[in-house]
Amino acid sequence: MDIQEYFARISYQGSHNKPDLATMSDIFQHHIQAVPFENLSIQCGESIELDLEATYNKIVRKKRGGWCMENNYLLSWVLKSLGYDVTFLGAKVYVPELDAYPDEIDHLLLQVELDGKSYIVDGGFGMAYQLWQPMELISGLDQPQTPGVFRFQEESGTWYLEKVKRKQCVLNQSTSTSQNVENEVCRRVYLFTLQPRDIEEFRGCNAHLQTAPDSLFVTKSICSLQTADGIRALVGWKLTEIKYNYRDNMDLVEIRILADEEIEKTLKEKFNITLDKKFVPINTSRLSLF
Repeated sequence: MDIQEYFARISYQGSHNKPDLATMSDIFQHHIQAVPFENLSIQCGESIELDLEATYNKIVRKKRGGWCMENNYLLSWVLKSLGYDVTFLGAKVYVPELDAYPDEIDHLLLQVELDGKSYIVDGGFGMAYQLWQPMELISGLDQPQTPGVFRFQEESGTWYLEKVKRKQCVLNQSTSTSQNVENEVCRRVYLFTLQPRDIEEFRGCNAHLQTAPDSLFVTKSICSLQTADGIRALVGWKLTEIKYNYRDNMDLVEIRILADEEIEKTLKEKFNITLDKKFVPINTSRLSLF
């Protein structure tokens, strides 16, 4: 594992001599625009290993993406290598259709202590709720970013990440999301506590999410990548491309349903992903990702 090889993978050419906020933010931005959030291994019949060297090999050398436990595990190694103080945290992702959180943690994120302040670094959420910069851990403070306004709310030691949503101009209304999801003004993305976690605590979650019949990642094939001004995502056969804030407080959304023969080419051209094994798209879940 070599930090320069990782920097080449994310096309980062900035300085990294000083572990400050500007450097961390710059590396983070390059990471999310180079490394997709994806679970395609599941639909290729491959297992997703919770192992740092395997994750490094997959993301850096094979130029694949990964889900939270891969992206953030790799980011933790990068930041620690550069001298940052990094702690694993566990979160529970909100399910809007059920208006509920799972019983057990199902998301890995990072807490970084820097210059007397605490930041949340999460490069593994993907889709339209992906942070674009580290967020300072302050309750009730709006922190505007390109995807929208994010904020934390703390209640009795439990922290909630929220995103204020913009209006959307959807070019293909017939293929858009459900009306009640579209009408959301603000969504709670996940909850977490500041209890430090060990990577071993995520082994059960890592196995469950790729094997449970009702897991979102078993019922949907997902590949999303942040772009210079938005996001693109392939969920099943549906390709969604969003341009953030293309006019005052409105995102432009374009949706296209792909044919089977377009999938491989789209993964290569839009996400820079080439798969070793045959990939079978799937989208049987009603849960919304936008």
